[in-house]
Amino acid sequence: MLVVAVALVRGDGRILMQQRPLAAMHGGLWEFPGGKVEPGETPEHAAVRELEEELGVKLSPSSLSSVGFASGPGVTSQAGQGARAIVILLYACAHWQGEPQAHEAEALGWYATEAIPELAMPPLDYPLAAALSTFLREKAI
Repeated sequence: MLVVAVALVRGDGRILMQQRPLAAMHGGLWEFPGGKVEPGETPEHAAVRELEEELGVKLSPSSLSSVGFASGPGVTSQAGQGARAIVILLYACAHWQGEPQAHEAEALGWYATEAIPELAMPPLDYPLAAALSTFLREKAI
């Protein structure tokens, strides 16, 4: 399963994280906003669509900078279907329109990059946070 995630980076360097709905898999954990890539969709277009759905913000595919990826075996779905491998592509974005709102999440929070690994997150978000930290040290977006 291919998933995209986006680190929205504010002018002060803080990163937007969202808390998963309590009733969802990994409920209550913090994550980078994003979601599944649909058939026939590029990862960049999926990121644009997911952030509009989840946060109500608009961004363009050209505003996304590739940060890195994380992969794992996945987990068995709540419907009892077998586990599928998961690959999460992380992008960074410093330019968007609109104020992020928690349309699908329990809560939103802006965090300093070094504080993100201290959050309770799904397992694959930890290597994504490390990749983001390296990316932000080495590049200006």
